[in-house]
Amino acid sequence: MDKLATIADLEPAKDELIAIRHHLHAHPELSGEEQETAAFVADKLEAWGYEVFRNVGGHGVVGRLRVGDGNRSVAIRADMDALPITEETGLDYASTVPGVMHACGHDGHTTMLLGAAQYLARTRNFSGTLNLVFQPSEESAKSSGAVAMMKDGLFERFPCDAIFGLHNHPGAPAGTILMRPGPLMAASDTVFITIKGKGGHASRPHLCIDPIVCASAIVMALQTIVSRSIDSTQTAVVTVGTINGGTAANVIAQQATMELSVRSFSAEVRAKLKERIKTVVETQCACWGAEPTIEFDEGHPVVDNAPAETEFAKKAVEEMIGEGKVELCHLIPGSEDFSHYQECMPGCFIRLGNGENSAMLHNPAYDFNDDSLTTGAAMWARLAERYLS
Repeated sequence: MDKLATIADLEPAKDELIAIRHHLHAHPELSGEEQETAAFVADKLEAWGYEVFRNVGGHGVVGRLRVGDGNRSVAIRADMDALPITEETGLDYASTVPGVMHACGHDGHTTMLLGAAQYLARTRNFSGTLNLVFQPSEESAKSSGAVAMMKDGLFERFPCDAIFGLHNHPGAPAGTILMRPGPLMAASDTVFITIKGKGGHASRPHLCIDPIVCASAIVMALQTIVSRSIDSTQTAVVTVGTINGGTAANVIAQQATMELSVRSFSAEVRAKLKERIKTVVETQCACWGAEPTIEFDEGHPVVDNAPAETEFAKKAVEEMIGEGKVELCHLIPGSEDFSHYQECMPGCFIRLGNGENSAMLHNPAYDFNDDSLTTGAAMWARLAERYLS
């Protein structure tokens, strides 16, 4: 095998990568609406000699490149969608779409994988099958693009031995690569609670069943779940995001509603949280004579990095940037639909520094750091070369 990809090998393409990234940033598309972005990606891949498959699970695009007679296959995924946020960066390449912007860096993710795609198509320094997965709808909690692509036969049509993905990481220096074996990002679930009481006049509470008082008791009782029911060495979050009830000061409401966001890092803790939330709500409602309805909406599972694939990625990257320079990533309570892929096959999700002074994700002042482009593109190129060596 010839010399493996380095950051220096991608430097000549930096201006082109910046131009691509700025184009994507200026023309963002929401989840499920990535038609122009998908066409842009597909046209690039076709021009570079990839077999291109469009409309996979919606606007998903897969580019396949077979080289040599190697029997291994690898997939690398980038997400393409933007968010319903009004941009406040003042950049000359700021969003041209009112109320929509790339506030999570998916424009950078897509650009880095395109940079690797162009380099690998030119050098062809591997033997096997490379599948580049450009995914729609990562930001859509209700209609995950990962799930949609898998339902459309992603891994049956494009079988692979492992899958890799990446997200930028505000707060870490640009170009810094962070990894963690095992759980990395949290499972995310939503709980919808309706408390049915007995409405009436505010001056006669003894004739009513006050669902707001009951809901208040539930809020306080929920705070004990993590502190008293979950192993103190584990991490979990139960947040009451909304509580609604009542229409007037002199009326005791007929019902109240609550919505909870629940985060966990293991299947066992996730199941325990569900069990305890149900018990707390039902018990508190019984105390007040109210009737509860509880609906659990399971979101993305835990991003759980396979140890072997994570160690492989770590060694491949350290060959490129120096031994010991891959940092250990802390647990991240946010969620990612890349986790659905990992339930089907081994994979590793990586974090790439976006700058110590970067605005946080999903913020109107956020922008992907162009200084990370060549590092990310070189990393994907080298990982593919090493995996298919």
